[in-house]
Amino acid sequence: MDQHIKKVYVPMTETAFYILLCLKKPNHGYGIVQIVEKLTDGAIRLAPGTMYGSLSKMERDGLIRFIQEEDKRKIYQITDLGLEVLQIELKRIERLYRIAQEEM
Repeated sequence: MDQHIKKVYVPMTETAFYILLCLKKPNHGYGIVQIVEKLTDGAIRLAPGTMYGSLSKMERDGLIRFIQEEDKRKIYQITDLGLEVLQIELKRIERLYRIAQEEM
């Protein structure tokens, strides 16, 4: 993984985290918005501009890839690099949680 990817994605924004998490199965932008809203009980609602800007950037950076178009919707899936970045972020979150629990 090159330094640009680490610098941009570690630590990761909530938007990037949820996009990568949701794209472990192929999906489109609006599908991701719906899943995130459901996962967070409505606490997080990704705005279209944020969603599509992030998808475009993450595709350029190689974290996700376009796989097909269905009903004028672009379907994306996480790449191996995206999985690697997601795992790094999950380990970082787990470490933060563990430290917080030890200090309470």
